Amino acid sequence: MIPFIDKDRRLILGSNSPRRRELLAGLGLEFELDARSSFEESPFEGGDAYSLPLKMSEGKSLGFHRPLEKDEVLITADTVVIIDGKVLGKPRDKEDAIAMLHLLSGRVHEVVTAVSLRSSKKMKSFSVTTKVEFNELNDSTIEYYVDKFRPFDKAGAYGIQEWIGYVGIKGIEGSYYNVMGLPVNRLYRELLEF
Repeated sequence: MIPFIDKDRRLILGSNSPRRRELLAGLGLEFELDARSSFEESPFEGGDAYSLPLKMSEGKSLGFHRPLEKDEVLITADTVVIIDGKVLGKPRDKEDAIAMLHLLSGRVHEVVTAVSLRSSKKMKSFSVTTKVEFNELNDSTIEYYVDKFRPFDKAGAYGIQEWIGYVGIKGIEGSYYNVMGLPVNRLYRELLEF
């Protein structure tokens, strides 16, 4: 256990994402997985795109299937891709994934991940934004990536840590891990204060 984090607290990651599990484990923290929640994600229908991940992260936390014990801290998160004020969530199918990648091709977009920390007594939420720039992607590059990696569980239809990140991402401004789905640097600092 990391000496700076309260070892008497039990961390729960309320997410089924293998990437979030990998990133939280990278902090060297012990945690359990439990993503059971009554919260139902709904598609974005206008409003402030930047507040959506906060709303989703808090909803997942507050919908957790049981009351938290006094020594537990629940961590929930939500990631969206924003371009031209439009939210790109997870693609519905292959055609949707291809359309998203065409929209991102040759342009800069933002990845916003919101995280909520909740105990039996308090809740704290925050969000982190990273700018990502793609090279121009031709049709065959996009179709190869979608067919081989099937990014249907990823906001914006891509995983920065996958092949498309190696060949298609020209640069980023901000946290790489935030684009993967969990801003671990900020999360670690927030856990120290929480």
